[in-house]
Amino acid sequence: MDLDLTDRHALVCGASQGIGRACAIELAQLGASVTVSARHADALRQLVHELPRANAAQRHGFLVCDAADTDSLRRAVDELVTERPVHILVNNTGGPPPGPVHGAQIEAFLAAYRAHLVANHVLAETVIPGMQAAGFGRIVNIISTSVKEPIAGLGVSNTTRWAVASWAKTLATELAPFGITVNNVLPGSTNTQRIKQIVATRAEKSGASVADAQRAMEAEVPARRFAEPAEIGAAVAFLASPAAAYITGVNLPVDGGRTRSL
Repeated sequence: MDLDLTDRHALVCGASQGIGRACAIELAQLGASVTVSARHADALRQLVHELPRANAAQRHGFLVCDAADTDSLRRAVDELVTERPVHILVNNTGGPPPGPVHGAQIEAFLAAYRAHLVANHVLAETVIPGMQAAGFGRIVNIISTSVKEPIAGLGVSNTTRWAVASWAKTLATELAPFGITVNNVLPGSTNTQRIKQIVATRAEKSGASVADAQRAMEAEVPARRFAEPAEIGAAVAFLASPAAAYITGVNLPVDGGRTRSL
């Protein structure tokens, strides 16, 4: 199986912690040069120092960007691709705050769409020309299992994730002739700050302890545990590899079997 990403350049967003950080590490282990992006320079600088170097050609770096500021995001990535094209784009942004869809403010939807759908589109439009020139491209979007089954208490997030999934499926069809794949990874409950926030919210609403709320959520997963970020990163790295060249336009749950739908 060809998993070698030597001489490929990956841009991983939301990489200062959690799933984004894990994706960056997995891609570097396969030989890619990795540029990590997030809002926190110190965390990114430390990550670049820690990223594996599997070959002498690897050049890791970082960009300080805010997905919600799409104009600045475009300028920063424009500058990056002028220096060296991006062959692998991992779109990953922290999810919108929890809450029901009924009563959600219009501003919450607009903010979520800008940080997810619009930011993903801005990034893709900026890197696609380099992918076309190389005859190789991988766009992987970190979304949510809510694409398959809406999650209670995540109204704005559910709505936004569906929009991103539809955008990605459309883009996959358009880019397939150029050797560029577009896929979505749908993490289930994963040991990150995001899941801690969700567990705490459920505990508060139910009156249960945080520990009991987490145990109840874990009991909903056939694997009886939350995922580790590296397990999500491994799926992303596979989809980015040459071995996955004929996989495009899919929603891949990585959720321990929790999603019941096909």
